[in-house]
Amino acid sequence: MTEELILLIAVIIDLIIGDPDFYPHPVIIIGKAITFLEKIFRKLVRSKSGERIAGLILAVLIIILTFMISKAIIYYSYEINYYLGLVINIWLLSTTIAIKGLVQAGLRVYHGLLAGNLDLARKQLGWIVGRDTDNLVEGEIVRGTIETLAENTSDGVIAPIFYGMLGGFPLAMTYKAINTLDSMLGYKNEKYRYFGWAAARIDDLANWIPARITACLYILAALIRGKDWRSAVRIIVRDAKKHPSPNAGYPEAAIAGNLNIRLGGLNYYQGEESFRAYLGDAKQEFDKEQIKETIGLMYWNVGLFLLIYYLINFGSSTTFVKII
Repeated sequence: MTEELILLIAVIIDLIIGDPDFYPHPVIIIGKAITFLEKIFRKLVRSKSGERIAGLILAVLIIILTFMISKAIIYYSYEINYYLGLVINIWLLSTTIAIKGLVQAGLRVYHGLLAGNLDLARKQLGWIVGRDTDNLVEGEIVRGTIETLAENTSDGVIAPIFYGMLGGFPLAMTYKAINTLDSMLGYKNEKYRYFGWAAARIDDLANWIPARITACLYILAALIRGKDWRSAVRIIVRDAKKHPSPNAGYPEAAIAGNLNIRLGGLNYYQGEESFRAYLGDAKQEFDKEQIKETIGLMYWNVGLFLLIYYLINFGSSTTFVKII
């Protein structure tokens, strides 16, 4: 079975099954390893420069260990039995992709709004964003949901598929390790300003290409679906770089342009105000149905990415031979 077909099956499995609660996700193991090493390294350093070096060493160790262990698991699984290796390879690769989980998270917020239950919608949004959600009005709930769906289309879907295309499960899981390092250490607060700098910078580098691929695919999806793709292009060029992240602004700006809405604005984190630059023009008011539109565009995003990949790989007379 080709690597291209393995990836396709892994995506389908994630679409159907997602990440069930009955088995430990590999990312949880990576997270525990990060916590364990952080405790050790923090005991060894006292200065800001020491924290920087320790944070860099920790990040490099986690990345190397993740790749080596992932590579070993796949290699020895195939050594034991080809079909066992195939099943483990496909299953583990599917755990790096988060299409179903992302869609379910967005739909939980949507159904809360649909039922007129703002408290439920706020609670569901609070599970997927870092901002305070207790007092958000409906429009702000919609905004927060669309922003996280757009950003995570890149981080949680396109990026792991991209790295899976390049290096199979080992590279895709290594990307997830980089993403986990950033989510655990990459904060700009007093505790992690120096210790987490390497994790944040490595994550920025790893997401640079996937974020821009995601934005381009959103434009193509808008063109196919009759959305405002010209506005998407204009907003990406004008506003994407205004985002504090060097990457997140691209998919968010693309969605803002597609739907003719304005993302960004005032958020609260533990009661503290934080203003994020606006992305897009407020030609349309926020509406809960825009959450479903964003999910639809995300599905198109993934489908187009896979279609382009397979056209490139199978664009020859050997197409069907390779698939078989």
